[in-house]
Amino acid sequence: MTSKLARQSIQHESRDQPSVRPQDSLLYDMELPLRRSFYPLGFAVEILTNRPEVLEAAEESFGHRRLRHGSTALQIRIGVSESMGTLRPLAPTRREYNHLYSIVADTENQALLDLRTGANFVWLNEWALKDRLYLRHNFVEKVVYLLLGASVVTDLHAGCVSKKGKGILLCGDSGAGKSTLSYACARAGWTYTSDDTSYLINGSGLPRVIGHAHRVRFRPAAKALFPELEPREITPRMEGKASIEVPVCELPKIDTATEATVCSIMYLNRYPGAKSALVPLPHGCATERMCKELYSAGDLRISHKKALERLSGIPTFELQYCSLDQAIEQLDRLAVSL
Repeated sequence: MTSKLARQSIQHESRDQPSVRPQDSLLYDMELPLRRSFYPLGFAVEILTNRPEVLEAAEESFGHRRLRHGSTALQIRIGVSESMGTLRPLAPTRREYNHLYSIVADTENQALLDLRTGANFVWLNEWALKDRLYLRHNFVEKVVYLLLGASVVTDLHAGCVSKKGKGILLCGDSGAGKSTLSYACARAGWTYTSDDTSYLINGSGLPRVIGHAHRVRFRPAAKALFPELEPREITPRMEGKASIEVPVCELPKIDTATEATVCSIMYLNRYPGAKSALVPLPHGCATERMCKELYSAGDLRISHKKALERLSGIPTFELQYCSLDQAIEQLDRLAVSL
């Protein structure tokens, strides 16, 4: 009798409680009722999420831009679970196989992207949501720029300044002085577009680049060169070397342009005692060097290499200099001759 009553009790409870579906653990049908359009690099991108904090982070990252190049039909999906996890998430590991890309910090904080179709999903927990810088840098911005880089632009490790509409890319290894020289040129009357990352527009007839003209990033040593940086604190960075990131609106007035037409390419060679000089480099060497710096793989890498071929006929030089004044003088002369 007892066994029979126990069985009836269990059956009754099972009818009262909703059954747990095995697939629920996959979070495959997480609802994302919040959505808003942003314009990173001037391209329309829609972000869908279930938490307003994600849209607030996107506003901090992309709110300075407005529509310029039209819609890309990109939708970024970011779902946040209520779990706090067991540990604060670490910096993610990124992996790519042809058009498949993953960003994985731990089991609850990760993103999966198809760079060919644009399909994507970002899963996060409460820990990642609480650290706004972590959220923006590792997931919101990373996913958006990866997908834009797979469809409409090609990343270049280069700063960009221009004079009278003639843009010059400032190239070189990390620490070569791209950001410092870009800002020094801006202080000397040049138009500022980017400090160390520019984006070549894939569909443009002329070689044009887009930059983050709203901010400048410096190494801490730049305080010795620019007095206005002295009170600035070092900006926490999720990867790379320590830097000082400053909104352009908080710096002495400089001219900015979000885009520039590339008329020359400059590889920086700064060393003590250098005599100021512009040394012509062979045609095509910039394309060859930039191809080696590409992070993309598979079919996407082939597409990026093709985009970079448009730079092969651009006059390219090595800029040898010791002081910023020397470098700016050489660039001023070049701008007149272009």
